[in-house]
Amino acid sequence: MLPSHAAASVHPPRWIAYFFLALSMSLVGSYVALSKPLVAALPVFLLAWLRFGIGGLAMLHWLKRPEEEVPMTRATKGWVFLESLLGNFLFSICMLFGVSMTSAVSAGVIMASIPAVVALMSWAFLRERIGLRIWAAVACSALGIGLLALSKQELPAQSGQGLEADLAHNKALLGNLLVFGAVLCEAAYAVIGKKLTGALSPKRITALINLWGFALMTPMGLWVAWRFDFAAVHVGSWVLLVFYALAASVWTVWLWMTGLKTVPAARAGVFTVMLPISAALVGVLVLGEPLGGMQLLAFAIALLGVVLATLPNRAAPTLPHSV
Repeated sequence: MLPSHAAASVHPPRWIAYFFLALSMSLVGSYVALSKPLVAALPVFLLAWLRFGIGGLAMLHWLKRPEEEVPMTRATKGWVFLESLLGNFLFSICMLFGVSMTSAVSAGVIMASIPAVVALMSWAFLRERIGLRIWAAVACSALGIGLLALSKQELPAQSGQGLEADLAHNKALLGNLLVFGAVLCEAAYAVIGKKLTGALSPKRITALINLWGFALMTPMGLWVAWRFDFAAVHVGSWVLLVFYALAASVWTVWLWMTGLKTVPAARAGVFTVMLPISAALVGVLVLGEPLGGMQLLAFAIALLGVVLATLPNRAAPTLPHSV
């Protein structure tokens, strides 16, 4: 159990926490969808390294320990490193490579499992009690996003025979496995984040895990940057990179950690449904993909899950949550 203190015990109101969680995952979905053109313009390792670097410059002032915050224990330092390794470093690699290798339909179906995986990890590692309503919310989330993904048209595929077809199939399978790896990383990120919010402020967590992400990505980032032609990248790609870096390294992490101070990890996990929803909306509003009746039904079912998760308990006593 991580030590708690006065500075870490300040919780935002429940409705603000829900808003922060939903906004965080919505931003994640938007930059995941917009990462397609970035992956086409920049190598994955260089893209991830620049993301951590830009994010680190934006929040250097968050690294300093506040006077009211107790020094980190060895256990807390270990959780910070693990949070960055899984939620920043490995998530970025798995998601960026996976999205580039598999179809949008497959990625959407796989990402629909995030709420269920978060709930299971919360039960297993945090010993959080998972009620029937939360499980119903998880089921709605998975059903809604599954319908959304399955209702979308696959991009026209080039016909191939023999070895070419086998290579295409193996590449898509590897992409699906990488996306599921990103799901596991995202779920671990939610659970470990709940433990960290009992010891550190959201701003300091955000800055520390980004710093570790930058350190972990630096060897590969420098190796790719040494041979890369930066002049070939268009101005629009650089602007998109700045948005991606700030959204991925600063805004989404701070919003998520702030929300987790009030909301149990299993319930917060339901809000990860906003990730594939926002990714689909970006596809419709920005990339011009069609939105039909089945997609609207999927949105309604998924949002019903959010409603089930956020309704207040009837006559439920407020007990202190142990992390």
